[in-house]
Amino acid sequence: MLRVALPRSNRLKHRWDFTAVYRYGKRLSTQHLYVRALGPSERPADRLQSETDKLPPARIGISISQKVSKRAVIRNRIKRRIRAALRHLLPRMRKGWRIVIVGRTPVVQCEYCQFLQELEQSLADLEVIDGY
Repeated sequence: MLRVALPRSNRLKHRWDFTAVYRYGKRLSTQHLYVRALGPSERPADRLQSETDKLPPARIGISISQKVSKRAVIRNRIKRRIRAALRHLLPRMRKGWRIVIVGRTPVVQCEYCQFLQELEQSLADLEVIDGY
């Protein structure tokens, strides 16, 4: 069976995590996606951690609003495509990062290869992964 979900350790689940990413994170907008990323030492509370603490793996949240499509089937398909693209990029992501990916309205016509290319370029620009 094909695994669609991201591993539990790589999921951004709590409201305060999303709030911290929106409040303190860097942002980048592409044609189809809006990406916000918060590094391990960019939030004031994180600066207090010692250097020797183990960093958790990168955690990711995906948000597709009803403005993109009123149909849940379409919104869920978009999320599955984004998760599939993220699974290819997970091994290259730096630890400790929190990322929120928001789908913009034209994302409905986007194909998988475009997701992969836009995500890779966005994450490289935000320094979450090493560039090309």
